[in-house]
Amino acid sequence: MKNLWLDIGNTRLKYWITENGQIIEQAAELHLQSPAELLLGLIQHFKSLDLQRVGVSSVQDKKNNDRIQKILKFLQIPIVFAKVHAEFSGLRCAYEDTAKFGIDRWLQMLAVVHDPQQKYCVISCGTALTIDLTNGFEHLGGYILPNLYLQRDSLIQNTKGIKIPDASFDELSPGRNTIDAVHHGILLSLLSTIEKVMDKYPSKLILTGGDAPLFAQYLQRYQPEIETDLLLKGLQVYMQALSASKN
Repeated sequence: MKNLWLDIGNTRLKYWITENGQIIEQAAELHLQSPAELLLGLIQHFKSLDLQRVGVSSVQDKKNNDRIQKILKFLQIPIVFAKVHAEFSGLRCAYEDTAKFGIDRWLQMLAVVHDPQQKYCVISCGTALTIDLTNGFEHLGGYILPNLYLQRDSLIQNTKGIKIPDASFDELSPGRNTIDAVHHGILLSLLSTIEKVMDKYPSKLILTGGDAPLFAQYLQRYQPEIETDLLLKGLQVYMQALSASKN
């Protein structure tokens, strides 16, 4: 069985094609706030692949999701948009209004939360740095922070007379010039937040997202596990559980 999986975030569209559970094709592109237009350019390619079904994770608003669904209907196969439930597959959401909870965060938790006796801390190091805590299958809530690059961009935009060119976030020592001071300070602030959370809520630490390896090297005392494609894994768990509940 060949399936299409779509992750439509705030700034990019990522897709995977799987066959019998194995990824055979994947790509990620910036959608410049127009995910439907980007998808429209991909739809003929998807049509040629003889797909069986589509699973979608989208943080877009209803208007954009309606356009996305309209385009996907061209494939003439079942389409499922994942959504956050108050309780699903045993996992209970802490938000009273589940519509306000990000589907990406929900799917990432669904992918890893399996042990009712285990406490988890799931951190996504993407456009935003999101932290979600669970006690077994009980979601406790979480935190959302601007990522490394959003913090740097904000500082550039709001600080007159200081130009801060791109540099790597790879050091925690006190900066001896403005560029290093900014980069080292931003990385230190995010790591300090994670350490504070982990010390207050000791948990199994799961990291995902593009900057997960960077954060992991500074968080070794918590024995972090890096999970690639965690949202895809969660979307697959969601679809499997949904199918099982209908049978």
